[in-house]
Amino acid sequence: MNILRLILAASALALLLPSTSIAEPADGLDEMSPEERHEYVQSLSEEDRQKLREQKRAEWQAMSDEERRAARDRYQRNREKNRAAMRENWDNMSEEERAAARQQYKEREAQRREIWKNMSDEEKAAARQRMQEQRGMKKGKRGKPQQGQGDRPRGQQ
Repeated sequence: MNILRLILAASALALLLPSTSIAEPADGLDEMSPEERHEYVQSLSEEDRQKLREQKRAEWQAMSDEERRAARDRYQRNREKNRAAMRENWDNMSEEERAAARQQYKEREAQRREIWKNMSDEEKAAARQRMQEQRGMKKGKRGKPQQGQGDRPRGQQ
């Protein structure tokens, strides 16, 4: 019976190990430089990236309003530094890398448009509402949707 418990415990730990390997760097992601963070995320498999996105989303949803406000403030403080790093990264890219980045952007936009095209009217209305709420939060108008925004998807405005 003790051996069975030991085997069960070892199996449970073995199942948890892959998720802890992702969770540990995710905690340190915020302390990484933009270049380090980009390299780390690029080194992950698509499945690990999805897990990381889900983990970050869950962390965000678990935050209180004050914590979210503080996180947004931190993001805003670092925004110019991050934009400068992105500009420098773009300037340092070869023409082939830039073409590949543009292509990836076009593919993501096409995918978003396809998703939008396949949504029902109710799903589109809910998406517009979420977009209005998010834009209202960004402008400090929490809970007050802005008029005229969110009527069409971003790529079709």
